[in-house]
Amino acid sequence: MSKTTTPRGRRTVARHGRLRSVGPLGQLFRGLAVALAVLLVSGAAVTAYAVYDLSSSFTADAVELKNQPAVPPDLGELKGGVNLLMVGTDECEPDFAQYFGDRCSGPDAEGNLNDVNMLVHISDAPRRVTVVSFPRDLMVPIPSCTDANGNETSAMSKQQINSAFMYGGLSCVVETVSELSGQEIPFAAKVSFGGVINITDAIGGVDVCIANGIKDSYTGIDWPAGMRTIKGLDALQFLRTRHGVGDGGDLGRISNQQQYMSRLATKLKSEEVLSNPATLYKLASTALRNVDPSTSLTNPLTLVQIAMAVKDVPFNEIVFVQYPTYTDPSDPNRVVPDREAADALWSALAANQPIQLSGDLSGGDGVVVDENATPAPTAPETPAPTESAAPTPEPSSSVITLPSEIAGQTAAQATCSNGNVR
Repeated sequence: MSKTTTPRGRRTVARHGRLRSVGPLGQLFRGLAVALAVLLVSGAAVTAYAVYDLSSSFTADAVELKNQPAVPPDLGELKGGVNLLMVGTDECEPDFAQYFGDRCSGPDAEGNLNDVNMLVHISDAPRRVTVVSFPRDLMVPIPSCTDANGNETSAMSKQQINSAFMYGGLSCVVETVSELSGQEIPFAAKVSFGGVINITDAIGGVDVCIANGIKDSYTGIDWPAGMRTIKGLDALQFLRTRHGVGDGGDLGRISNQQQYMSRLATKLKSEEVLSNPATLYKLASTALRNVDPSTSLTNPLTLVQIAMAVKDVPFNEIVFVQYPTYTDPSDPNRVVPDREAADALWSALAANQPIQLSGDLSGGDGVVVDENATPAPTAPETPAPTESAAPTPEPSSSVITLPSEIAGQTAAQATCSNGNVR
């Protein structure tokens, strides 16, 4: 593959594996900001007026997606589900740049990369949620995109997925993931450094499990084994750590983040959070003010509709998976798509049947099973039907087992960070 220059005139910086670079995966939680907003605005205590008020700043930097698929007027009428892409970029905001070392002050300081790419698939009824994380070291085709100056970039047959944002912003990332997955993506949002601190402070922290202790000089973490409540900068560094968990690579970091997302989902769906109107409004406010959305997401009613579609999904049908890959034959520090396993994943989502994971929890040994956890409930109580209620499809009892090449966990599974003290 020939080397390609970025729109800023420099070669793409490929940060991966154990290279000395402070990975920006704290912005995963800025991606979660969207999920937070989506979930929270469905609370009865947060009225449509309040959501509209919150969304005034949310619309200022909205991005038009190229080849935008039609946005359904009502998710209740949607057939085939809906996809939302959450993109985390490693922008060096002045208030937080001091925490990120060489990334914001060294040779890597130019350009913004989309180092977190999570496709959230919400199925048609019966509702299920699957979150697919794409490794930043994944080598994929990138289509022709329009850059910030209105110039068309050339299509590339093989480039690191985390460079797509530099070639054409959020719309280019959406196009890249859409072509790779074959999925239409009508909704997207971009988030950057900083939001993790604000949002974890607003939620009051999340309890995470550390199996062996984590020591990582790149993020400043030196924590013992056991349960730990993290928020603010600690949460940011936990989500960023790569060298402190598993084999030190990005796949292990993804699964470490999935532990966090699973425990976050448990907290958000608990009465402690969702029954508190003040907390709901504060979380929605903080989330919306840390997100740059696609224009399709700027209607507050759309957020409410998405929230209504996911708020009652049982924990065992909220599934976090890593997009299947194998080592790039031409570069041991990169990965390429496992198309056969990926096709099985997309087919399972299209069938909208319960998913059974058969692979490892982590592609990079980032987590282990929490042997001391109390099992999470797997299904909410079903209210008695009313005469006016619309009929819903009968849930399928057929379970689709995903290939063992696909690593991941459900929100019903409790895992611990497989830390190391190197």
